[in-house]
Amino acid sequence: MKESSHRSTIAVCPGSFDPVTYGHLDIIHRAAKIFDRVIVAVLLNTNKQPLFTIEERKELLLKVTADIPNVEVDSFDDLLVNYINKKKAHVIVKGLRAVSDFEYELQMASLNRKLSDEIETFFMMSSTQYSYLSSSIVKQIARFHGPIGDLVPEEVERALHRKYTVLATPE
Repeated sequence: MKESSHRSTIAVCPGSFDPVTYGHLDIIHRAAKIFDRVIVAVLLNTNKQPLFTIEERKELLLKVTADIPNVEVDSFDDLLVNYINKKKAHVIVKGLRAVSDFEYELQMASLNRKLSDEIETFFMMSSTQYSYLSSSIVKQIARFHGPIGDLVPEEVERALHRKYTVLATPE
């Protein structure tokens, strides 16, 4: 087998991160151990009504990934393959919690591969303790002032409480 010269492997971990959870961070930390550079890319999903703005989500991600030197945070509002090509990346990293995630993500991976056969998608199974966790669940618990300290970092918990306090305050 011929030895190839090592090229820097840039992976993109896309998502809405509204808000970032310990499940997201688990995938980001594990991806950072495998790839030379990981770009956590916050996407503007027009099908969702986000609680946090793109800038707020990026700021929270910057805070909670500050300890991972090969991770950077960015955002995009284009096709993922266009963004990946612009960043000279070749890998998409997606976390999977359940079979239902896999069905959707397989479809997306197949479409991305059709759009650019240079791009590979890596699926990482969520760690067991995060398999039930989603941003939607976190927001629902936080909206009703339930405990979320085990689900999100402290910065995110504070941001959620601030956001729901502002939303609950009559104008």
